[in-house]
Amino acid sequence: MFEVLPQLPADPILGLSAAYKQDTNPHKIDLGVGVYKDEQGRTPILQAVQKAQQILLANEDSKTYITQQGVQGYIDGMLSLILGAGHPALLENRVSGVQAPGGCGALRILAELLTRCDKDLTVWVSDPTWANHIPLIGNAGLTIKTYPYFDKANACIKFDQMTDCLSQVKKGDVVLLHGCCHNPTGADLTHEQWQTVLEIAQQTGFVPFIDIAYQGFGDGLEEDVYGVRLLAANLPEVIIAASCSKNFGLYRERVGLAAMITPNTQTRDITQSQIQNVARGIYSMPPSYGGALVDIILNDPELKSLWMSEVTDMRVRMQSLRAMLVNKLVEKGASKDFSFVNQQKGMFSFLCISPEQVDKLINEHSVYLVGSSRVNIAGISNQNVDALADALVAVL
Repeated sequence: MFEVLPQLPADPILGLSAAYKQDTNPHKIDLGVGVYKDEQGRTPILQAVQKAQQILLANEDSKTYITQQGVQGYIDGMLSLILGAGHPALLENRVSGVQAPGGCGALRILAELLTRCDKDLTVWVSDPTWANHIPLIGNAGLTIKTYPYFDKANACIKFDQMTDCLSQVKKGDVVLLHGCCHNPTGADLTHEQWQTVLEIAQQTGFVPFIDIAYQGFGDGLEEDVYGVRLLAANLPEVIIAASCSKNFGLYRERVGLAAMITPNTQTRDITQSQIQNVARGIYSMPPSYGGALVDIILNDPELKSLWMSEVTDMRVRMQSLRAMLVNKLVEKGASKDFSFVNQQKGMFSFLCISPEQVDKLINEHSVYLVGSSRVNIAGISNQNVDALADALVAVL
C-alpha cells in the first residue's frame, strides 16, 4: 500500500533544525525554530509554571477525561486575558470556546468549522504569513488567497496595498490577521491601522480570524491585544486562535484556545456545539495538563503577578537583543541600514536580505535562519552577537 506514496521534502524549518544539529562548527548559531531562549540558549521552564506544577501535583486526584470543551478555568482565564474581563461579548455570553492542542490545533479545528459554514469561502492571509497557516487551513478544504502586507525592499508594511485588497474581499470571506508580533516579519499594525481594518470589515462584511500566539512579547500583555479587542467590540463575529506556547513557555504541552465571538447567545450555543463536534471527530478529548497549569496561574493572584513579571523580562530581553544587534552592525560598518529591526516586535524579524545571502550565512558561516531571512531574535546572545554581525557584514 504505502509504496505508492511519494517521498516529501523535509519541513523547511524543521529541516533547518536538523541541519543545525548535524553541523560540527562549535560556533554555529541557531536563529531558525521559533522558541524562546535565554542567554545560555536554553528554553527555560518559567517559575510560575514550576510552582503551578507543584500545586497541580499536590491536588490532582484523577486521570479521567476532562470535559469536552477543556479546562473551563483555562478557557475563562484566557478569554479574560485576551478580551478583558469586562468585555461586552463576555458579559453577554456571546463567546464560545474550547481548549485545543496548541495554537495549531485551534487553527485547524476553526478551519474545519468554517467549512461547515461554507466550504466555498476564501480565507485571506498576509503575504508573507507563518508558513504553517497554509496547510493548517488549506488542508481543511478552504481556498486560500493572499493580501499584500510586507515590503521587503523597504522593510515596512504595504498598508495602502493591503487596504486596497481587503476592500475588495467579499462578504462572508475570512481575513486572517496576526494579533501582534507578526510572524515572520515582526511588523505590526498601528492603532490607526487597526481602526482602518475595522472600518473595512464593517463596510465589506468580511470576518476577521485573529491568530494571537505572542501576547506580551510586543509592547505588553494589554497593549498587544488592542486590535483584537477593537474588532471584538465593534463587529458581530470574530474568530480567535490563541497559543500558550510562547508566553507561558508551554511548547511541548500544546495548549491553545479556539474561540468565536458571535452576535447573540443562541448563536453562541450553536457554535459551541459545532466546535466541540469538530474536535470530537479529530482528537476526541483535549489534554488536561497544560490547560490546568494555565488555569492555576491565571486564577492565583500571586502566580499571575509572577508570570506577568516573567513575560516582561522575556520581552525586555528580546528588545535589548534587537538593539544590540543593530548597534553591532553599525559598529562593524554594515553597508545596509538595519535600524528597522528595532521597530519590529516580538520574537521574529525579517532581515530583508536575499535568499542567496541567507544560503551564504548557513553554508559559509553556520548561521541558521529561514530562507525568507526570518530570524528568531531570542537566538541572539552576548556570546554570539559579534559572530552574527560579522557574518552579516560578510554576506552583504
